[in-house]
Amino acid sequence: MAAGAAGTRAALALLVVCSMAAGAAGTTGFIKSPLSQKRLMQDSVELYCEAIGNPIPEIQWWFEGNDPNETYAQLWDGARQDRVKINATYNLHSTSTISIANLTGDDSGMYECRASNDPDRNHLSKSPKVKWIRSQANVFVIERPEIAAGYFEDAGKVFLSCNISGSHPTITGHKWIHKEKILDEDSSPDASTSYTIEGKREDHSGIYECVFEANPQMKGEVNISVPPQVTAYKKSEHGNEGDTGVLTCKNPSFPAVTTWSWHKSGQRLDNASGRYIIKSSGNKTELRILKLDIEQDTGDYFCNATNSLGSGDATVSLRVRSRLAALWPFLGIVAEVLVLVTIIFIYEKRRKPDEVPDDDDGGSAPLKSNATNHKDKNVRQRNAN
Repeated sequence: MAAGAAGTRAALALLVVCSMAAGAAGTTGFIKSPLSQKRLMQDSVELYCEAIGNPIPEIQWWFEGNDPNETYAQLWDGARQDRVKINATYNLHSTSTISIANLTGDDSGMYECRASNDPDRNHLSKSPKVKWIRSQANVFVIERPEIAAGYFEDAGKVFLSCNISGSHPTITGHKWIHKEKILDEDSSPDASTSYTIEGKREDHSGIYECVFEANPQMKGEVNISVPPQVTAYKKSEHGNEGDTGVLTCKNPSFPAVTTWSWHKSGQRLDNASGRYIIKSSGNKTELRILKLDIEQDTGDYFCNATNSLGSGDATVSLRVRSRLAALWPFLGIVAEVLVLVTIIFIYEKRRKPDEVPDDDDGGSAPLKSNATNHKDKNVRQRNAN
């Protein structure tokens, strides 16, 4: 750890020295240059550049396409129908990042990071004394290969598969990912991969991603879609009269719920009544019942969810208790104590007089017996003499 800290301090010291040297020479230097990359169509790419100098240099991005007649053109934030985003910071040194989303074949070409701190660098008539320094990177955008993805269910299992057709980069392995968790991986060079799920598809719905390790990386998706599998957060809820009752249902399956509804005794509940507040978002819904009433609100409530594949529901039982219900256990204990105390009091009052010990008789009898014993002992001693 000490060696790592020393290395970090040495690197910072070197950076400061380089910065001072660049400032003294009136020039600019790169700390980090953009790297060439391969990407698939419809993917995104990000290039990064850092420069130092005194004063702090400005960074610009330029592009030259693969057309021989095409010349360099400066790129701006929001260019190419807002697919280009440029973020730059100027604090101690210059940093700049350019990202391009939803790549097309026209995005292939040479990307150039330019840096300069000359005061006249952007003047239209004056030639700058210090030229822009440049660092280049190639971006290759290639056709996205077609990936056939699907699944089938058999004998209580779900079998997922992905297959690449047509030309594609060299494959070095595969991964299966679900909810950002790696389920399986291998180092096979095959153009197909599969994964088996133990259980029914209703219990394992969602988006499963098959990844083909290559340059660039290729991905496919297997969507296991089912009707809503609605469950109650608690199947039975209790509330006190006059309080607010809260009932909750959720749907852990895929795809997400589009419509939630609550029902009781065949009637749909809504916010218009003033007694109910329903809040639903995505795969969760909540029903709040204001000022609970024993006669009116006790019973079964049904939460219903609907998505593109069907609907599902769950039941929540609500029991409303009187406000004094919480006092009954305490009052029962108090009553038991009162009964016990009363029994003890009556028993003590009705005891017979002869059951009470006489303090005078109890104390004199032992004394008389002791005196007699001493007298007999003295007589025996005289006879022996």
